[in-house]
Amino acid sequence: MQIFEKNITVSKEDLDDLNHVNNVRYVQWVQDIAKEHWLTYATKDILETYSWFLVNHFIEYKSEALLGDQLHLKTYVPSVEGVTTTRHVEIFNTKTNRLVVQSKAKWCLIDSKTQRPTRIISEIAELFD
Repeated sequence: MQIFEKNITVSKEDLDDLNHVNNVRYVQWVQDIAKEHWLTYATKDILETYSWFLVNHFIEYKSEALLGDQLHLKTYVPSVEGVTTTRHVEIFNTKTNRLVVQSKAKWCLIDSKTQRPTRIISEIAELFD
């Protein structure tokens, strides 16, 4: 299973009225790393032929993140079944190694021309191995 990772620093724009990272920002980061992972490994032909539709999303907030915190994001896709994948995202505080957020999302592969669900071909499944 391939793990895609990146680090970010919490900025003032990420904060809510309580000076913690806003929950909407976490959701954006989850979406951003999923997209970045996909765009990093998918070929031009795959990108022109397929896209993803979010079926459902679960996010759990485990601890807070504050201005200046260094965060480590990692994502992986442990399962590919038919037309869907389940993607996990975990966000850790790099200083404390404490889990801040964990997320699971179910994504459906869509044929870009028909806008209909399509079976995940082996070439795509292998991008996540």
